[in-house]
Amino acid sequence: MLTYWAEHAWLPGGPAAAVGLDVADGRIAAVRPGAERRGEILGGITLPGFANTHSHAFHRALRGRTHGGTGTFWTWREGMYRLAARLDPDAYYRLARGVYAEMALAGITCVGEFHYLHHAPGGRPYADPNAMGEALIQAAADAGIRITLLDALYLAGGFDRPLEESQRRFGDGTLEAWLGRVEKLDPGPHAVIGGAVHSVRAVPEETIAAFACSTEGRPVHAHLSEQRAENAACRAAHGCTPTELLERCGLLGPDLTAVHATHLAGHDIELLRGSRTTVSLCPTTERDLADGLGPAHALAEVGVRLSLGTDSNAIVDMFEEARAVEMHERLVSEERGRFAVESLLAMMTAHGSLGWRDAGAIEAGARADFATVSLSTPRTAGIDPSGVVYAATAADVTDVVADGRRIVKDGRHTAIDAAAELTAAIGGLWT
Repeated sequence: MLTYWAEHAWLPGGPAAAVGLDVADGRIAAVRPGAERRGEILGGITLPGFANTHSHAFHRALRGRTHGGTGTFWTWREGMYRLAARLDPDAYYRLARGVYAEMALAGITCVGEFHYLHHAPGGRPYADPNAMGEALIQAAADAGIRITLLDALYLAGGFDRPLEESQRRFGDGTLEAWLGRVEKLDPGPHAVIGGAVHSVRAVPEETIAAFACSTEGRPVHAHLSEQRAENAACRAAHGCTPTELLERCGLLGPDLTAVHATHLAGHDIELLRGSRTTVSLCPTTERDLADGLGPAHALAEVGVRLSLGTDSNAIVDMFEEARAVEMHERLVSEERGRFAVESLLAMMTAHGSLGWRDAGAIEAGARADFATVSLSTPRTAGIDPSGVVYAATAADVTDVVADGRRIVKDGRHTAIDAAAELTAAIGGLWT
């Protein structure tokens, strides 16, 4: 038994003071508010570890290189393809190791990695056909966080269009080939293997339907209505919205997380609500790429579950993602308080979207995932602990525990120098 003592902790009923947290076998054995100060001390306020439900780790190498120009998502994508062409399993492992260490420093204890960079340039499989995915799984293990590898099916370059040359390494050719490759993945105890439909433009309708029948019980994600152009092309090809197409294919449901859902139309929201589909919002990426503002409040108002992702990793800060959801809504509605702080925290800790339904709360029986935030930085000094979601940034996270193991102590990763790793890995890609 290991005991942590939190100066303040955010329990299911709200913040509490002087909380003893007994941990055994990676789980919380007991939660004791008003406990005597002893054991491993966690100053400030301790929150449940965060879940980053949508990441493309390799996009981190674009940070600071793509934000100042003009254009749209579609022009940005060309630069992303050029970066993808530079990666092999060794380079991807080094980059992802730094990215996941950065996430750990930000309080993230589980990441959903939306993975479509499968093969060598030109589409030739590596000797180990899962070398790229296994690099990500190992990188997460090194960083001490859990990973849900959302291995993506990617077969087309658009509606009724073959893959472009820059996309060929993303594709397996057929659903059967994809399934055969994914079945060979060995996740280990810190990983879950999920599936993904990259988008309705990248997988034909009949294949989405077959995919839906082949992945039951796994967490499944799909990019959905990220851009208006995708909606227009889907209507032209299928006479319906992307959400309606997924419903027609049988993919909507409680195992599905729809990523972005920015440009929903018609009765899309009702379809998501009725099917109990989760939506992953990625507001810092959506605003960086000028994709638009999604209907976050309208979704929440009818009971659609929301989670958060860092997507392109232009920013790795779950506080910023959560605040952006609320602040963007304030700008649209001209009203404050569109989401209760408890709702924002629930979005930050939505591990269920990644297949880890026993994480995301500080309560007995849950996984021992903690993210401790200092209350004495220039940003948090003098705040009430209950205001931490609006005041703190990732830089204020001092200690992180994942499955009972402290992976960040006093603001430093216990195993990886994240800045040095990222400098070396990214520098090697651009030289």
